Amino acid sequence: MEILHLKNILILGVGFMLLFTAYGGLRNLQSSLNPAKGIGVASLSVVYVSHVISSMFLPTIIIMKIGCKWTLVISMSCFVTYTVANFYPQWYTLMPTSVILGLAGGPLWTAKCTYLTTSGIRYAEKKGKDKTHVVNLYFGVFYLLFHSAGVWGNLISSLIFSQRATNGTGLNYTYCGAFNCPELNINSMNYTETDRPSTHLIYTLMGVYTGCGVLAVLIVATFLDQINLKEGQEKEEEDVAMSTYFLGTLRHMKDKRQLLLIPLTMLGGFQQGFLSGDYTMYYVTCALGIQFVGYVMICFGASNSIFSMLAGKLSQYTGRITMFIFAAVTSASCIVALLLWRPHPDQFAVFFIFPALWSIGDAICLTLLNALYGVLFDEHKEAAFSNYWLWDSVGFAISYGCSPALCVYVKLYIVLSFLVLGMTLYGIVEYIEGRKRPVTATEMQEQ
Repeated sequence: MEILHLKNILILGVGFMLLFTAYGGLRNLQSSLNPAKGIGVASLSVVYVSHVISSMFLPTIIIMKIGCKWTLVISMSCFVTYTVANFYPQWYTLMPTSVILGLAGGPLWTAKCTYLTTSGIRYAEKKGKDKTHVVNLYFGVFYLLFHSAGVWGNLISSLIFSQRATNGTGLNYTYCGAFNCPELNINSMNYTETDRPSTHLIYTLMGVYTGCGVLAVLIVATFLDQINLKEGQEKEEEDVAMSTYFLGTLRHMKDKRQLLLIPLTMLGGFQQGFLSGDYTMYYVTCALGIQFVGYVMICFGASNSIFSMLAGKLSQYTGRITMFIFAAVTSASCIVALLLWRPHPDQFAVFFIFPALWSIGDAICLTLLNALYGVLFDEHKEAAFSNYWLWDSVGFAISYGCSPALCVYVKLYIVLSFLVLGMTLYGIVEYIEGRKRPVTATEMQEQ
């Protein structure tokens, strides 16, 4: 049957869905579950710093040595160690496993992309089909399954924590929101004593998340077929490819367009880092309680998926520049509103409106910025996208790293500053590209 060629893609998609059901749900809870001395967000900062290093040096070597399948299995196993460490979250348990998880991130994502692309091309050649269409189908099926992890992971945490009857801290909403500062957040919200879920519920959640991670590893190890990446390759070619990969990311930064796009690329990490680390803690948990964090993040994830799909369609009619401006205006409006808003349980719907609006800017930037990288750097896609994920991870790392040390309003000003700077430099990139040759009206519509 024709559908059988999707077997490995479905297995890979289910494996990632289970793995990120655990990691994604746990990431959104770190600032609320482990607020003492900022250990939760500090561990996430370490994850993304390690991911930056990993993405630059590890993937090619590991994949060439053991292949895509076993790179995936080993990397996924590393993710499970971080979940297990959250049974007893201390500096000496979370930090080492954060490094392990971060280092596994580069090989994991590179092996996934390599597996999907190689499988799609080989199937297309075998059946005489268009390679681009088959590869796009494979990635579409994979991401359909992968993005659902945001729903399941957050739903699991909300259902488990909803067993405790509490409405936020119930003490003082004065410091919920933008004006919560490091010296105030624990004492003013009395979080440690009144709002942290019971040990039993936390262990239950970690047990479910660990089970999801272990099941993901077993499914991929047992059912995913290995693919041979070295067909027709000589060792000398492999050595050249490896050295090129090491230096390609750094060399690509000589392109002034890449340098100009760095702030806008980092903005994605800043925005999602603020939402999952600060909004969940100082707005949602502070006023409603930790049991609502999952529901709020489900709203963000679902909206993000919808707007990501719409962004690509609408840009065909409005043009790329118009969509970026709309995203910037929407994001700036959200930041200003978050600076002014004083969260209170009586404003229940507002807690869901902000993530939905925030997702508009994030979805447009993620979708169109990826496309822009592909168009601008068509001849150096690998190095370009390595830079994309590198600077996106830097944004995450800085966002989580600064979280325990800065007032919420300061972090919002930082995000707003990167938004303004990123859009300004993006405008310069468009100006540079526009001067290279005259652009027709038809081409403008295609952008």
